[in-house]
Amino acid sequence: MKISINKRTRNVALTLAAVSMLFSCNKDLPEADPIVTTPPTGSSIFDTIRASGATYSYLDSAIARASTFNSPAGKLDALLKDKAAVLTFYAPDNDAFQRSFQALGLPIGVSTLKGFRPGQLDTILRYHIIGGEKITSASIPTAFPNSLYLQSSVIAAPPSAALPPGYRIPLFPGKQGQTTFVNNIPIVQADIQVANGIMHRASFVVIPPDKVLWQRIATDPDLTYLKAAVEKADEGNADKPLQSALSFPLANLTLFAPSNLAFQQLLTAAITQALIAIGVPPADAAAQAAALASTPDVFKNPALASVLTPQKVGGIVLYHLLAKKSGTAFDGIRVFSVNIPSTETSSVTLLNSADPALATHPGVVLKATYGFAGVIAITVKGLVNSTASNVAINPTPAPGGTSDQHYVNGTLHKIDQVLLPLQ
Repeated sequence: MKISINKRTRNVALTLAAVSMLFSCNKDLPEADPIVTTPPTGSSIFDTIRASGATYSYLDSAIARASTFNSPAGKLDALLKDKAAVLTFYAPDNDAFQRSFQALGLPIGVSTLKGFRPGQLDTILRYHIIGGEKITSASIPTAFPNSLYLQSSVIAAPPSAALPPGYRIPLFPGKQGQTTFVNNIPIVQADIQVANGIMHRASFVVIPPDKVLWQRIATDPDLTYLKAAVEKADEGNADKPLQSALSFPLANLTLFAPSNLAFQQLLTAAITQALIAIGVPPADAAAQAAALASTPDVFKNPALASVLTPQKVGGIVLYHLLAKKSGTAFDGIRVFSVNIPSTETSSVTLLNSADPALATHPGVVLKATYGFAGVIAITVKGLVNSTASNVAINPTPAPGGTSDQHYVNGTLHKIDQVLLPLQ
């Protein structure tokens, strides 16, 4: 898309230059006839929703309320009516609104929309829109991670000198088998052709994220060990690279976040074995290890400084962040539960980029189990772990869920073991 725009811009400039030269040499040129573009025929997205009757009546009401907001991008209803536009719109039906209201603990009637400010609804609904492209189900890749990274119509950062293209909160159209998704939301009916693009009927309202991963890690009482591990990894580095990456809005990450218990179990076992190796009786070693591992301050304990080094702890944290290889580099990826195949599938991690010696590390092994209502189990196994770790399945959109927790810069899945890349 950028190449075609750049080419078009260059061609327009050349055409204008040529016209200017001709005009200066020949004053008797006839006036050019204007080029008339015929708008596409058929119903627009707005018309299709309005004519649907009971299918999209909640959405119709939401658009009407959102369109009373004076958005710098223009009125929402005007955009959806514009037949000259090219849009992909993920349209939640009435059932989707009712399911979403119920999940959020709100009354399921259409009057609940009145509890949202017009500006809020404008933001929520623009998150369902991809501008300038028609994304069909056939255009979504089938190879893991089975999704596209596309910018929605929600502007997070306008164009600036520091960020010329600006930044819009991304959406992730995905596919698993014959079912398509937007983020982790199943599509009930795909590829509905309209005059100004394409619609996909969504089974839930797709809520735009408003926080970054570090905000979740820093405030979740069950992730205090992970927070301490990140801080340990950044120890002695004024730039705090790991914390900065987890705080950077433009990052694209998938984090498997070990619970506090997962860290406690790992640290207790490791410290116990270390104490036994230096002659401490097993019972005493276990008791001392449990006491040391009972608090996240274990990462600050001077007695363990030679073992829990920033480099080792940082490597373990990076091993919990999925990646893909792009040339010789490794880039973060966004993976929802529905992107994980039902057969064991390997994925490299950002650990591969930490040291040239680790560039060929095999990464982790992922597997999802699918039931009638979607994903019912996910496992992720580290190279050295004797058993796979389990993701705590609870994709509630309310704060505090444990799987498919979506943030501006990534997705979080909570797990019950710390993944180990090396002995």
